[in-house]
Amino acid sequence: MLQEGAHGKWTVSSSDESTEENSDSEKPSTSSVLDAARDTTSGPQYPCSEARKAAHKRKASPLKFSDKSFSAEVPPAGKQKTNQEGSGWCLSSSDEEPEDQGKHAHKETVKEEKSDAPKEHLLNLCKGDELSENQKAEEYCEAPSESQDTWDLLNGGNPFRFFLTKVRGIQQSYNSGALHIKDILSPLFGTLVSSAQFNYCIDVAWLVRQYPQEFRKKPLLIVHGEKRESKAELLAQARPYENISFCQAKLDIAFGTHHTKMMLLLYEEGLRVVIHTSNLIADDWHQKTQGIWLSPLYPRLPQGTSGSAGESETNFKSDLISYLMAYNSPTLKEWIDLIQEHDLSETRVYLLGSTPGRYQGSDKEKWGHLRLRKLLREHALSIPAQESWPVVGQFSSIGSMGADGSKWLCSEFQESLVPTGRSVTSLKCDVPVHLVYPTVNNVRQSLEGYPAGGSLPYSIQTAQKQLWLHSYFHKWSAEVSGRSHAMPHIKTYMRSSPDFQKIAWFLVTSANLSKAAWGALEKNGTQLMIRSYELGVLFLPSAFGLDKGYFHVKGKILSESDNPATYFPVPFDLPPEQYGSKDQPWIWNIPYTDAPDTHGNMWVPS
Repeated sequence: MLQEGAHGKWTVSSSDESTEENSDSEKPSTSSVLDAARDTTSGPQYPCSEARKAAHKRKASPLKFSDKSFSAEVPPAGKQKTNQEGSGWCLSSSDEEPEDQGKHAHKETVKEEKSDAPKEHLLNLCKGDELSENQKAEEYCEAPSESQDTWDLLNGGNPFRFFLTKVRGIQQSYNSGALHIKDILSPLFGTLVSSAQFNYCIDVAWLVRQYPQEFRKKPLLIVHGEKRESKAELLAQARPYENISFCQAKLDIAFGTHHTKMMLLLYEEGLRVVIHTSNLIADDWHQKTQGIWLSPLYPRLPQGTSGSAGESETNFKSDLISYLMAYNSPTLKEWIDLIQEHDLSETRVYLLGSTPGRYQGSDKEKWGHLRLRKLLREHALSIPAQESWPVVGQFSSIGSMGADGSKWLCSEFQESLVPTGRSVTSLKCDVPVHLVYPTVNNVRQSLEGYPAGGSLPYSIQTAQKQLWLHSYFHKWSAEVSGRSHAMPHIKTYMRSSPDFQKIAWFLVTSANLSKAAWGALEKNGTQLMIRSYELGVLFLPSAFGLDKGYFHVKGKILSESDNPATYFPVPFDLPPEQYGSKDQPWIWNIPYTDAPDTHGNMWVPS
C-alpha cells in the first residue's frame, strides 16, 4: 500500500505485522546471492528491535547508491512534500515505545546486491588490522598510555564522574577521558568477585568477552525483560557459561520494557555502581555517543554497622535499594544485602528511576517525571529570570505524544522539568523547550552511515500522528566532544540559561522521550502510570558544594584558572540549532535512496 505524507512516499506492508520477538520476521528476497548469505542477513543472534535488525541486515548486505536497477523500483523518500494532509492516517494507536515496537516494518520487493562495505577511514585502528564491520565494532586496541589514563580518571580527574564511551574513527584526543566497557571491567577498577548487568539488548557471548580473562568465570547475573521466544534465545546464548544466571524483570503493563542500563560490580576491595546508556552489544560501544556515570569505589562498612549507615547526602543508597526492591525478585535480595553492607556516602548524584506500575498518594513521587519534579523542588536553587531558562531534552527514540503539546509534553512533563526550589509556581507555559534529535542528514553523514538509524527507532506511524512535535526539533551537533558524526544513543535533559553558558541541572538517563518511560498521569492527575524500567542520575549544583544554583557549561578548552568542579561537560553543542526548512527527523522504517551515506549506501529497511 503506497502512502504519502510529510515525509515523502513509501510502501507499507498490509500483511500481518511481525512481533519483535520473532527473530525470523525479516524474509530474505529470493535472490540466490541473498540465499547464500542468509546466515548474515537473518538478523543478530540476540533479541533486539526491528529497527536494529534492519540495521544489521543493511550492514551485512548493503544497497549501493549506484545500483540504478534498484532506484526504479522504490519510490524516493527524499523528495519531501510539505503537505501535512497525510497525517490523518496511522497504523498504530497504541502508546508504545518505538524502540521496542518494530511491529510495522514495511516490505519492499527489491533486488539486493551483496557487496562489501567500503573500508572506513578510522583514525585509531590498530595498524595492520583487516577487520569486517562486526569485528571493527568489537576490536578494542589499548594504546600503551591508556592504562595510566584510566588510572588518572579514577583518581579525581573527573569530579562529576560523568564519561562518554570511546568512539572508533574520531580524533584520538576526543577519546581521552572516555571509557570502553573493557575499561570499566578492567582489574584497574577492582578485583572482581561477582557482577550484575541490567540491560535491554544483550549479546551474551560478546559481553563475556568484555570481561578480562581472569574474571570471565566469576558469577554474573543478567537482569532482563525478555519473554517467551526472546527469553528462550537469551537463555540459549548463556548455556555455555555455567557462571551466568538470570533475573527476569516483571513487565505486566503492555508495551513496557526493561530499558535500565546498570552494572553492579562487587570487588574484593568494595562495590561500584555504573549507570549508563549502552546496550550490551558491540555496536553500542563502537561509533555512538553514549553516557556513563561511574560511582566511586564504595568501601565495605565495618561489621556490626547499622543498616542506615553509609548513606549519602543525596539519599542514593536507600533510593538504589528501593529501586532494586521494586523488581520484587528474590534473586536481587543478595545484591540489596551487599549494598546495605557498603558505604555509599561519597555519592553526589541523585538516583532517578522508573518502574512499571500505577502509583497513587506519596508513591506517585517515587518514580518517573514526578520524581524529577520532587527532586528539583527540594534541591534545586532558585535562579533569577528563570522563565527564560529553556529546557533541553536529547534522546534517541520518541513515543506517541498525543494530538498536541497540551496532551503531555507541554503540560505534565514540562511542569516536572521547570521547578527550581519550593517557591516556584507553575511557569511551564513560558519556558522554551528545545528537543535534540538527529536529522536524516545527521544519520546519513555519520560514521556508521544509515545503519546508525537502527538505534534511532522513530517510526513513520508515530511521526505522522504528531507533526506538531517537529517544530521543537534541533539537530545533533557535538563538535565540543568530537562526536558530531557519532550518533547519540545517550539521553540527556537539562535546564539552560538563555545564553547557554550555564545549566541549573543535568540528567543522564536511559529514558527516551515517551510516556512509557517517564509516566503519564491518569484519573484526573491522582495516579501516575509507568510502563517501563528506566534509570538515570541527576547532577545538581548544591550536591557539588555550589551555592549559585548553576554549573558553568564546559567548552572545548578549559583554562587552567577555571575550577573543573564548576564546569559541567555537556556532551553536545549549545545552543542547539533548530531544524531548517529542508531538515527531517530520522525515521527508521522508510527508505532513503536519493543520497548515499558515508559508505556509499542507501537505506531500505525491509
